[in-house]
Amino acid sequence: MSDSELRGARFGWIFAAVWLVYLIGTLSALLARPDGWQRDVGLVALAGFAVLYLVVVKMARRVRYALASDPRPDVARIWLGLVAMVVLAALQVPGAGHHALSCLVYVAAFAMVSLPLRQAVPVAAVLAVVGEAAPQLVAGWEDKGYGLAALLGSLAAWGVRAASERQRRLVQAQKELAALAVTNERARIAADLHDILGHSLTVVTVKAELAQRLLDVDLDKARAELSDLELRARDALADVRATAMGVRGISLPGEIAAARSALAAANVTAELPGAAEEVPSRFRELFAWTIREAVTNVVRHSRATRCEVRLSAHSVEIVDDGVGPDPAASDGQGLIGLRRRAEALGASLSAGRRDGQPGFRVRVEVPS
Repeated sequence: MSDSELRGARFGWIFAAVWLVYLIGTLSALLARPDGWQRDVGLVALAGFAVLYLVVVKMARRVRYALASDPRPDVARIWLGLVAMVVLAALQVPGAGHHALSCLVYVAAFAMVSLPLRQAVPVAAVLAVVGEAAPQLVAGWEDKGYGLAALLGSLAAWGVRAASERQRRLVQAQKELAALAVTNERARIAADLHDILGHSLTVVTVKAELAQRLLDVDLDKARAELSDLELRARDALADVRATAMGVRGISLPGEIAAARSALAAANVTAELPGAAEEVPSRFRELFAWTIREAVTNVVRHSRATRCEVRLSAHSVEIVDDGVGPDPAASDGQGLIGLRRRAEALGASLSAGRRDGQPGFRVRVEVPS
């Protein structure tokens, strides 16, 4: 149960007790009678009816919650409560006369909020008919509109039931949306971490291999590569922390500079754009992710000797002269995540081998 439902279950009897004021007419009629068994039985039955009404109101709340998850609730207890209320109302008739018909309103309302609708509607209809017909058939009884009252009470109870069920469905939908939001956020973080670590660790690996080769050739250059490797490792760690907190950003000029460094470390001749000002600001992050993912694949898989990044206001294309991604590699999440980012902005992604030339091509094109 939600907090509001718990409060309703705890304090709902107070609201229900207010409606017992309509039994004052029955109480006055019983007190006006001279002493006798009719008066005594009627007073005891009226007190029992009031107490039972408060009990079944609490039971009705539990049943309403059960109806949402169980299409076949335990209706035996509900019918037992209904029969007991009818019996107690009947015991008031010898002493209170037609005033006892006011109990029909409470019985009809309880049936309407507790029973399955296919059972509740006939019960409420029968009680309304009894409330209207009894004063006409029993001599001396006055028609106080008890049948209409039972009908209106049933409709009001049905309204409360419908509102309660709608509220419950709304709460359930909110819970499902919250769970979906958590799942989507986890997927986003996982995709970002894949892109970040895939690129950064690839560059770190290449630089570590280069530094190892330089140790026996040029110690100063090896130290420089190791120093740069340390900086990139620290940058990767900062990116991971920022991504976990949801505040990480990525810039197109920064990715162009990073691509130049990564390709140089992998001994790949790079042809890169010198500026990115012509790209609209809303597409710069997408183009930056495209360059990062494509260059990472070039360094990691392609065995290319040359890579070119072609940048325009409405497209970015990365081509190389290598063999393309390793067909045996199972890690295709980078392009999947990139495609998802492109589709979110209405862009199109194409990736595959170059037509008539060796190498691989990744292209993202946005609406002009």
